[in-house]
Amino acid sequence: MKIFVTGSSGFIGGYLVENLLKDGHYVVGIDNYSKYGKIEKSYDRNKKYSLTEGDVKNTKLLKELIKDCDYIVAAAAKIGGITYFHEFAYDLLAENERIIASTFDAAIDAFKKNKLKKIIVISSSMIFESTDIFPTPETAILKSPPPKSTYGFQKLACEYFAKGAFEQYGLPYTIVRPFNCVGIGESKALAGKTVKSGNVKLAFGHVVPDLVQKSLKGQYPLRILGNGKQIRHYTYGGDVAEGIKKAIFSPRAKNEDFNISTNESTTVLKLVKLIWEKTNSKKPFNFISDKPFKYDVQKRIPDTTKAKNLLGFEAKTSLEQMLDEVIPWIKKQIALKKIKS
Repeated sequence: MKIFVTGSSGFIGGYLVENLLKDGHYVVGIDNYSKYGKIEKSYDRNKKYSLTEGDVKNTKLLKELIKDCDYIVAAAAKIGGITYFHEFAYDLLAENERIIASTFDAAIDAFKKNKLKKIIVISSSMIFESTDIFPTPETAILKSPPPKSTYGFQKLACEYFAKGAFEQYGLPYTIVRPFNCVGIGESKALAGKTVKSGNVKLAFGHVVPDLVQKSLKGQYPLRILGNGKQIRHYTYGGDVAEGIKKAIFSPRAKNEDFNISTNESTTVLKLVKLIWEKTNSKKPFNFISDKPFKYDVQKRIPDTTKAKNLLGFEAKTSLEQMLDEVIPWIKKQIALKKIKS
């Protein structure tokens, strides 16, 4: 099969492309390197991978690239951590609307004229930021208030693009919602404003790598946003990629939506203590709570039953295993001066 992946050099895109290539599929990618700058991926020279440096908003280019593809994964988006949500509230909404509209225009064209079978939309757990239903099943989207952040609202709009394209043009879709993806390869966003957390700059905006780099740099006491009682489901990037792959090819995924997540609930404080044990075990743990950002959701607890029953997907990587991969990688980035204090 040939799969077209937008944002193929991004964080989740990187894990997905690598997974698809290992299974022998052909992958066509597009990325404009707008978030991190130009980066090299391990699969860039794979003969079954073709990468175009270009803008997904260029619909004419997308139509040309997608011509002989069986599936398209809409992963490209302006995205970042919680600081990014606040700094670029309008741009996240406006730019991502342009990106998703162009992607669907090209997909609809390829479905009508060529051999495209389906579009897979990478949504986000942030669509559930206003829910009070826990654990949160996919159907909660019909019962919950709309997201408060422009990022969450736009991701919800992406899901309606999928439903609208099917209703009007018959384009099949699958929606996947990753929860708190963790892994290596993430860098500081080029457009991101420098934010201080005590004596250390936030390097990423996502909680796991930022807590790791603060701990490795010796911040003491360690500073966290809020009281640490926030609940998350930290899911390994490789597991997320496996879930997306199953959603691409499973006949049971047609016109369905899935929470792609681990079943393990972890408070931020538990995460912080685990990171501390792995990086500063000789010092007693201590922390300070800083004022949280506006859209610091207190609970994000998915129901993963549907993905298990329909896709046969379960995230298997533990948080400890994730940290055993992420910590050495962050340490190396600090040594290479790619993460500066």
